[in-house]
Parts: sequence; C-alpha cells; structure tokens
Amino acid sequence: MSGRLRNSNMNDYKLLQLQDAHSCINQRANIIAVVLEFGLPKTTKGTDCCCTLRLIDETHHQTGMSVNFFIENAESLPYVAAAGDIIQLSNVTLRTHIPEVNAVFYKNTSSFALYRGNDDDFVPYQGYSKVFIRHEDKIRISSLRKWLVNFQIPADSSDFPMLREIKEGHFNLAGKILHCWEPLKDNWSVYVWDGTDTPPNAITSMLEDEINHPLPLQLESVPLPRDVLCTLPTVGSILRVAFELPIEKNHLNVFKSGKWVQFINIRLKVYAGLWYGVFTSHSKLRHTPNENHLITERQRLYDDRILLKSGNMPIGSIPQSIDNLPESLRITEVNHDRVRHLTLMDVLTHSEVTAKFKCVVRVVAATPYQAEKFCTPAGKYRMRLTLEDPTARIHAFVVDEDGETLFDGYPGSLYVKRKLNRLLGVTECDSIVVNDRPRNPPWVSVCIKSYYVIKTDVWGSRNFRIFDTKIVDSPN
Repeated sequence: MSGRLRNSNMNDYKLLQLQDAHSCINQRANIIAVVLEFGLPKTTKGTDCCCTLRLIDETHHQTGMSVNFFIENAESLPYVAAAGDIIQLSNVTLRTHIPEVNAVFYKNTSSFALYRGNDDDFVPYQGYSKVFIRHEDKIRISSLRKWLVNFQIPADSSDFPMLREIKEGHFNLAGKILHCWEPLKDNWSVYVWDGTDTPPNAITSMLEDEINHPLPLQLESVPLPRDVLCTLPTVGSILRVAFELPIEKNHLNVFKSGKWVQFINIRLKVYAGLWYGVFTSHSKLRHTPNENHLITERQRLYDDRILLKSGNMPIGSIPQSIDNLPESLRITEVNHDRVRHLTLMDVLTHSEVTAKFKCVVRVVAATPYQAEKFCTPAGKYRMRLTLEDPTARIHAFVVDEDGETLFDGYPGSLYVKRKLNRLLGVTECDSIVVNDRPRNPPWVSVCIKSYYVIKTDVWGSRNFRIFDTKIVDSPN
C-alpha cells in the first residue's frame, strides 16, 4: 500500500498504516498489523481485564506501536497463537503517551480478529465483536504475510545475553521452549534452554541447616517425571520460568515445545543457589523466526560445543580441561582419567538403573557436617553430599570403603573436616572456619555410581554414591 489511508469505494472505511498514527490522535482508526510482542492478561483496578500487544508493519518496524486492550474477562482478550500473527483492529482510539502514540481497544466500541501470520486463508482463529473483512483487508493481510517472510527485527546480541552471561535483575533472553509443566494446581513453569551454562552462585545457607532445611535439588516442589526428564537436553542449563500472575491454560499455547522465543523484560533471580526467571506483568514475548540471527548464533555455539571432548563440562567455570589443570588446582583425583566427563543430567537420564559416571561438579552441601559424626559407631564412613553442575543437582552418598578412598583412610576428624571444607568452599582464616561468609565451592572431578535399593522399584529407589575419588592433600 502506497497511500497513507485506504478508502473503500463502498463506504468511508479507512485503513491506517502505523507510520501515520501520529496524525490521527484522539480519533478512531482501523488497523491491520503484525503482532511483534505480547504480554499476558492482568486485572485492572476496575472490573476489566487488560493486556498489551505491540504491533509493527512495513512502515513502522523499529519500535512499533502498542495497543492496550480493556475487556470484561480474560477469555475475551486476544490470546495470540504466535508472535508474528496478524491482527485486524476496528474502531480503536489513538492516544499519545509522549513520546509514543498508542491505540486503546474499548470493549463497547472496538473489535478485533486474529489471523495466522504463516497461513493463506482469511479465517480468524479468534475475534471479539463482529469484524467484517473487506477486499482491501485481504489485500493488506496478504501483503503483510509476504513482507514478514523476509523480515528480521534488528536486535543487538548484547541486548539478549545468553544464559551463561546472566545476572540478577531484568533482562531480555532468547531461548528454546522445552516444556510447560504444572507441578501444583495453577502454578505453571516454562523450561527454557539456549545451550549454554548459567553461572554458578555462592551458597549462603549454613552447613548446620542442611539436616533440617536441606538445599533443594530443584525449584519445583516435586521433580519432573522421568519420561519428561529424558526428553530434555543433557548439556546446557535449563532455566525455569514462573509467572508472577495467574495464567489461563489457553494462553500457554504460545509456549510451544521446540519453539525459540524472545523474552522481553524478564526478571532473573536466585533461590538457594538456583537460577530462575519470572514472567512479570511487564514481560512480553517477541516474534522470533528460526532464521533470527540470535537463534542461529546460539544453535551454532551449541553444535560446536558438543563436538568438543570437554563439551559436557561447565563452560566459563573451569579455565581449561580439568585433565590439564595445574597440580595446585587439583582438589580431587579419580581412577578413571581416560573416561569422558558427563553431566549430572546424563546421570539422571541414563537408560540403565546401575551405571558408573565421571562428572565435574561442585559440592554445595554435606550432612552430617560435624567431623565427629562422619563415621558410624562401627567406625565406617556414612555421609550424604549434594552435588551440582549447570544441568542438575543430586544427592550422592559416601559410604564405607568409598569414604576411605575419598579421605585417604582415617586421618582423624580434624584432617577429614579440612578436606571436606575444601570441597564445600568453606572459608578458613588461620585454620578457623568463618561461618558467616557465603561459600563458593570449587569445581572438582568425581566418580559416581548409581544403584537401587528396592528390587520391585528399581527406578523409584535409585540412589547415587561417590567412588574411586580421592581428595588430595592441600598444597602448602
């Protein structure tokens, strides 16, 4: 369309392009445009529900224009199937909110229809009030569909940090949706991945709290079912994203498994050392074709990573392959140097109940923590360690002869405690433990074996043990 407004020959119907919205302030307008970003519904201070969409077209695609919807219930608000779909708006009012112009959709006078952005028909999949589609509307929809095929929204990679670069606060993220889950009623989580590893966090919990308030193995109240867990990638962190406000199940359709999306203004937080995201009332999703350079960049980095021998090791956390670290940085020795390191997700999703693994992990908790309780009354080691890497956390037991290997026999409670403190990242000053400082456990190599304790429930009773791993003497 070359003109600013398009008139029907049959009536005074006008179709507005976004670049001309500024000339129609306080007027009603008809608009057909592409949905660039959209938020989720929320309740206003009155009785209505509202949501915001940001639209673009070929005349105004750098920042686009927002549309605020006010309708009596959440079910009637537009639930966009995918960013990049097309919306037809009738009788929306243009307002100015300096320096931007936006549109307001009023339930009593406005109407909308949503169309697939990658389809050929003109049948809306959702609408509000009666929308009549004219010949010029069909031409406009077809034109936008053709334009959208080769359109890519300008986006600087620095505006979308990878998971390995995140910090606490509000950020944009580009990632792949792996799964949506409702561990508790009306409490949904979305699982997001980009092939990189989230940074490790300091552990602020006190060691003595581990018995009564252990560090969680996952953010959910219950772990993912094994059949779902086994479908997830075993390399790269998986970020859990929760919702600040209740969400209708039909609005979860936009979080399709396998689809790459861009999250705009998502809040990143840490709980018990675990990263998670919050989709707030100000967060939005953005149109993200698979050819988007942010997506191809992440996919290429992941493809290159898994080809490396050290590809399963935490990126950015270890200066180089652990097999080549200087002796002074080696805290543990394992008896399987030539075995490739795997991730804890590899361990959890292994196809056999009993197996042996070598992993690079951090020891983030131990119970018991008192040196005098490391052994049973019979003099045998028995303790539980909490291990983490960028993919998962697990409990692993240290029992009997495996404890003798780990601590090099029975050197006495003082030396055993010092060795364990090195694993836990406990700060010592002149041999005195400083309890009020956050712990930053080092990365270490360990061997893990899986086993079961109930023959009739081998998967349900699956446990893990540390074996063939030794804490070396501290270099002095």
